[in-house]
Amino acid sequence: MIVTEASGTAAGDDRPPLLEKSVVPEGPVETVCKWACEAALIVMLVIIGTDIFTRWALNFSFEISDEIGGYMLAAITFLSLAVCQVNDSFHHVELIQARLSPRGRALSGLLFDLLTLAFAALLTWHYSKLELSSWRFGEHAPTFLETPLWIPRLVMAIGAFALCLAVVRTILLHLRRLRAPNSGTPHVP
Repeated sequence: MIVTEASGTAAGDDRPPLLEKSVVPEGPVETVCKWACEAALIVMLVIIGTDIFTRWALNFSFEISDEIGGYMLAAITFLSLAVCQVNDSFHHVELIQARLSPRGRALSGLLFDLLTLAFAALLTWHYSKLELSSWRFGEHAPTFLETPLWIPRLVMAIGAFALCLAVVRTILLHLRRLRAPNSGTPHVP
């Protein structure tokens, strides 16, 4: 099977061409978020590994691995949103996208990114209100560590805000594609 560069499909194949990814170069916000995700993953592995070892070898548990692991999982989830956005890692309806012209794909991407920005801004606002409420009332987790809840909730607000910044960068990419003089012709890599 021979794949042509221009269409991304096999010669003689009548399937739609492969879609061009809308990858935006990682900026400083996405880089910091990626490093924070990597650090959270390492912290989670070390704490859970230590707890497994102490339970096996010493028949003792620090009883914090579930709590810290949950916080690290939340950090990875929210901080990775911006990284996933700029790397075009979210799901797309390719059945429809593949049949659109490059301009139609850019318009579709712009529309979906505008909706994403609206929802991400709404989430940022609500997570910020939740964060301030936790700070103001001094809420603590009902666990052994009694972690102040403003700490994990702050990560949610930061992750949603970073997603907003990443979506704005993606929107700018779609606008540049729409303004390109050859936006109505197929893209040839």
